[in-house]
Parts: sequence; C-alpha cells; structure tokens
Amino acid sequence: MDDYSPDSFVNRDEPIPTVVLDGSTPPQPPPPRRRPRTPSPSAEHSEVESTPSHPRHKGLRGRLSAFKEKARIQDQLVEKLLAQVVPPDDDGDDGAHTPLDEAQKPGVPSSSSPGVERPNFNLTTMSNNFRRFNARIGVVFVFQARVMRLLSWRRPTQTLSFLAVYTFVCLDPYLLPLLPLAILLVGVLVPSFVARHPAIPCSLTSEQAIGYSPHGPPLAPAIQVKPVKELSRDFFRNMRDLQNSMEDFSQLHDAVIRLMVPRTNFSDEALTSALFVALFAACLFMSIASNVLPWRLIFLSLGWAVTCIGHPALQSRLQSAREKHIHPQEEKARGWVEKWVGSDVILDSAPETREVEIFELQRLSGAGEWEPWLFSASPYDPLSAGRIAGDRPAGTRFFEDVLPPSGWEWSEKKWALDLWSREWVEERIITGVEVETEGERWVYDIYDEKRAADKVGVVIDHSATPPAAAAAAAADNNNNGKGKEKGRAPLTRPSWEEGEDADRRRGEWRRRRWVRMVKRKNMPNAEA
Repeated sequence: MDDYSPDSFVNRDEPIPTVVLDGSTPPQPPPPRRRPRTPSPSAEHSEVESTPSHPRHKGLRGRLSAFKEKARIQDQLVEKLLAQVVPPDDDGDDGAHTPLDEAQKPGVPSSSSPGVERPNFNLTTMSNNFRRFNARIGVVFVFQARVMRLLSWRRPTQTLSFLAVYTFVCLDPYLLPLLPLAILLVGVLVPSFVARHPAIPCSLTSEQAIGYSPHGPPLAPAIQVKPVKELSRDFFRNMRDLQNSMEDFSQLHDAVIRLMVPRTNFSDEALTSALFVALFAACLFMSIASNVLPWRLIFLSLGWAVTCIGHPALQSRLQSAREKHIHPQEEKARGWVEKWVGSDVILDSAPETREVEIFELQRLSGAGEWEPWLFSASPYDPLSAGRIAGDRPAGTRFFEDVLPPSGWEWSEKKWALDLWSREWVEERIITGVEVETEGERWVYDIYDEKRAADKVGVVIDHSATPPAAAAAAAADNNNNGKGKEKGRAPLTRPSWEEGEDADRRRGEWRRRRWVRMVKRKNMPNAEA
C-alpha cells in the first residue's frame, strides 16, 4: 500500500476525535477477530494442481480474479434479496399517484432537470459511491483539522492573525464580501504560483545565496488535486476520520434531542408554555430594540470569547471555576425556574367538553306499528340527500354500539333525550315533518297522500284511518286511476308543524334526538 500521496487532500495529522457527552454511551470496540489460518504450501499446490484445465488461474493474480468473480456473484445474490425486502420508492402510503410522481420516477431523468437521475438503492452502486466518496472527502477533514488547530492555539501567531481579521470584519462589515476574494487570492492562487515557480534549490553559502525570483519559465508542473488511491494509507485515514465524524454527529444529535425536545414538545406543558411566553417576549423586545443594539460590539465580543475559551490555560481555569461556582448553583437555578413555572403558569385542568348527538329512527310497519330501526348520525328527514337518492339510513342497531368520536371519551354515563325537538328541527331547516312538543318528542314525517297512493312510502291501513281521511284517500285513488283532471292544482308538500293528535295520519319514518357529553381523551406520553 502507498504510504503517501502528495497530490491528495488527506488529514495526516491526529485523527478526528470523537465527542463523548454527558449521558451518552461511547461506542464499544468490536471484539478482536481471530487471524485466519494460512494454508500450507502443499495445500495450495494441491489446489493449483486440481484445476489443470485453467492455467491462467495459477498464482496470486489468478486467485485474486477468482475471488473477485465470487464477490460479484455474492453481490448479485444480495441485490436480489434486497429487491425482495426493500420496497420500491414509488409505492406511497396511500397508493395515490400524481402526474408529478409519474413524471419523476426513480431512475428516470426528469424533464424539468435534464441529466438528473434518481436511481433506487443498489448494493454495488452504494459500494462504489462510498469508495469514491471516501477517496475525495479528505479536503473536509483537512479543513476541520486546521480549524481545530486554529481555535486550540497550536500556533498563537495564526490564531492572533485570525482574531485581527475577524476584528476588522466586525468593525467594518463592508469588508465581508472582500473576505472570500482574499482567501481565493492568498490561499489558492499564490500557493499554486509558488508551486509552479518554486525557489531554485542551491547549496551556496549565505553570501552567494540569492532570493526568490518569479521570473523565467515554470520549473515544476501545476498542482493537480486527485483522489487518493484505494487501499492506500491515506484511504484508510479518510475512513478513520469519517468513522469518528459519524460518531461526533450521533453524539451531537442525541445531545440536542435530550436538551431541546423535552422542553419544546409540550410533554411538560407548564415548562413549554413558560418557554413559549419567554420566546414571545424576546421576539417583542427584538422587534423593538434590534435597531439600537450594538451588533458590531456584540459579534466582536462573542468571537473573541469563543476563541479565547479554546486556549489550554484558560480551559483549565474555566473548568475549575465551573466546578467551584457554577455547578453548585445549577440546582438552585433549576429549582427557581420550576417554582416560577409552577406559580405563574396556569393550565386548564378540566378537559374540553362537547355535546354529541344521535338520532333514533323508527319505521312504520305494514301493521301500523312503529318498529325500532337503527341509531343514525343523520335525522334522515324527507329532503335529505340520502332520502332523495333512495339510500337506506346508515347507523347501528343498538345504543351500546354507538362510540364517541376519535380522540374523545364519554363524560356522562347515559344518553339524554333532547326535549327541545322544535329547536333542532329549525336549526337544520327541516321541512315536511311534524314535531311532537310533548310526550316522547318524536318528529314524524307528514303523511303524503300522493306517495301513499303510488304505494311508495307508508302502507295505508284503512282500519286506523278516520272516515274523512279515508274518503279523501279513496277519492284520490279514483282520480289517479281515471287520470288527472285538467286544471287540478298540484299537491304541495307541507312544511313542519306541531301536533298532538294521535289520530292524525303520519308518514313512514319518525326520529328523535339523543345527546351525550364527551371530553377530550388524555393521551399519555409514549414511553421511550
């Protein structure tokens, strides 16, 4: 393996450290692997002699090619297994597909962005992309190592130079657009020119030595940035730093989750409400006073403070001061905050309540008796959409099968009959019904003679019909049998009316309204 690649970005300094935060578990090293036993020369010789028909497979190169062929077969087998396990990307949760989804299928270039592909997961592609990524990620680790060296005061002159530049930018923010141009000029172009025109090496004495001269033709080839070679030492350095960076990100992610989520997800409603009030007050203050705050001085002080904290001598003193002064006061400050939250933040103790309704429907049988039909969420009035379309009412047969809405629970043990039947009829603007204001508060369909004559609706029972109504029904039947007379006024459906006469003819359906109180269901916090 190559030990050094001069034209590659690789962090050849100390490895990128992993951060172990309070309350986190550092990764455990894997158990040591046993070294495989090396086959004896006689066994290798017997293996080579056992395949005389393939002379090209002799030696180390032949065994390496056979190993690669076997690896390809294993990759194909694993890909087929993953294709059976991993669902395709175009399968949505609800099965809905939009024209945009059809136009941008995985693996197909989008018409709006030519040349862009979105291939599905593939083990071989993943392996190739990881090797290519690891061979080129060194520039990120080099930048990270240099920033850490700068902030840790490894070279105080470099850190002080950085603070001087930062001070100029803070005092004069108009220099900020100049910063990337200066970095490109001093950090990229000047080193590239010096590498192209290096100083002439000479072994002369100090009296005969000459200074650097940029004149003349280039003496060295231009700098080329190339990825590191696979299986080289730099390649494994990048893998080492990538491994440690992944651990750092995991630790930082878990620390942010532990710090932010319990205080912002309303698991403790009093604490989150107090935080909401504090942030709202901060927003009001910043909207008023942001134009008078000395932002240059603030950023200058913060930058100097963060940089000075990284000094080794100051870090030890800050650590001792934290253990001596700050740490004992943390519990006291936390108790003060909890006391303030408990005394000033008042939450609604009683859950929200609502009233739900259900309609008991009964149908008139052919024998003239009312049969219990079902309990429905709709009154199934004569002009309802389902009634006009000829659909049967939807609901349940028994009271016990009526369930509260999702996310709610019953706050009362029993249903209560709504005694104000006239009000809910007027609220829904229901017509063609008769309201019972006393007794069981039924709301009846008004008897429709035309529909009864056409044998659509209620079956006529002449034994329970008053003489006048029976005569009117018989006359209407005779007229329908002979044909409608010219100039006869059409029958109009009456509106709702109040009635208490039990002998009045009524329609096919009757309903009454039951109500019951529900409250919000308390959802306990899911255990982690």
